[in-house]
Amino acid sequence: MYRDAAARLGSDHEARRIIEEAASSPWPQCLDEPATARALPYAEAMVDRRVAGEPLQYVLGRWAFRRLDLLVDRRVLIPRPETEQVVEVALAELSRLGAQVPPPGRGPGIVPGRVMVDLGTGSGAIALSLAAETDHGTVWATDASPDALAVARANLAGLGGRAATRVRLAEGGWWDALPGDLRGAVSLAVSNPPYVPTPAMATLPAEVRWEPAAALDGGPDGLAAFRTILSEAHDWLAWPGLVVLEIGDGQAEEVEGLARAAGFERVAVHPDLAGRPRALVAVNGA
Repeated sequence: MYRDAAARLGSDHEARRIIEEAASSPWPQCLDEPATARALPYAEAMVDRRVAGEPLQYVLGRWAFRRLDLLVDRRVLIPRPETEQVVEVALAELSRLGAQVPPPGRGPGIVPGRVMVDLGTGSGAIALSLAAETDHGTVWATDASPDALAVARANLAGLGGRAATRVRLAEGGWWDALPGDLRGAVSLAVSNPPYVPTPAMATLPAEVRWEPAAALDGGPDGLAAFRTILSEAHDWLAWPGLVVLEIGDGQAEEVEGLARAAGFERVAVHPDLAGRPRALVAVNGA
């Protein structure tokens, strides 16, 4: 099966991943085990899906993101290394800013400590990473898509432990999804919003077009979500507080301008591992 899969896919790596998933055992152990009645047709079906152009992440049904193994399907964006780096920047900036403790009684179910928000959570990759890699505080994960929140909810169940008890899910658009009692209490807001300009949607690689259009299409100039998030941020942020946004190629100058126009006192852009401007950081009160 492996040799046939590798030949059809033109990739040893992808064939190995599919065989591992079908056999539910790691490589190369799975090669030493007889194919079960379930594993062989399951592997063949996954190879067929991949040959038809479906992204490997959706074919496997899961993908790694930082410390997490996440459920992913066509309801959500595929987690990417660039977003892992955005989380890295967010955690470093949060540490620099210091813990922000909301006033007593602020917000429903707030765990003592900082309040963090993942706006447009999708699979929950950012929110669950924040919960898993910090030791206290509440993480709110918002999304306008109930389908995306269903995936995030499944990944939250898989997170387990104390970290999972600190995560709240909320349906709605950007800041509007949050309960009003959180106004002025958010220490960190992170987002990987849609930022592909609408005219460029038709030119995306074929694999990317399998992903939900609403999570990619950023409006005529790709900046619609940035305008909303940054213009409303001061109503929600603690003092000091910060916003960290993933940005697309060629957007750094314009999004920096939006952040400065919104009144942020410190604005900077951090590169991803390939050296491209990727994470915009906007801080008030620091």
